[in-house]
Amino acid sequence: MPDANTPAVFTRHNVNFHALLLENQAWFSASDLGRLMSKHLDERMTRKLDPDQRRMMLVHVHGLTEERLMLSESGVYALLIYHYCPEYRLLREWITHQVVPTLRDERYSHKLERPTLSVLDWPKMSLCMLHWQDEPWIRLRDMPAVLVDDPFGQHESWWRKASRILRGF
Repeated sequence: MPDANTPAVFTRHNVNFHALLLENQAWFSASDLGRLMSKHLDERMTRKLDPDQRRMMLVHVHGLTEERLMLSESGVYALLIYHYCPEYRLLREWITHQVVPTLRDERYSHKLERPTLSVLDWPKMSLCMLHWQDEPWIRLRDMPAVLVDDPFGQHESWWRKASRILRGF
């Protein structure tokens, strides 16, 4: 029997909302979402979702391991749109801005390092950088734009500049 997943528990309006991160994707309990929406979300109600937006999972809840219908993040948003009600806007905002970031932060809280993004702003351009394992990384497709601006007034091709720079490493 596969291992049961242990979800994080969030509370909204005195309703427990079980969610977990599996393979870096957020999954939510359909029955909990149904209680928050004041609807009974069973397998029949979620058939309109694509197969990758819903699945049965073994989860460890209240000291018991049980099989529950879980919805992906996109599945939750699809149901909130399909069963539209103005009050669901606040529910969507709560899930988007509090629940999902907390799930992701909890996953990485035990790790010492995780990739971070930053932006370098120059007068003529901006460049996104990824910082990972104490190294800055830029996308290969951004390299020509970086090398086109010649701060030293040299007029050689970007390929020659790139090869000269890379030889220095």
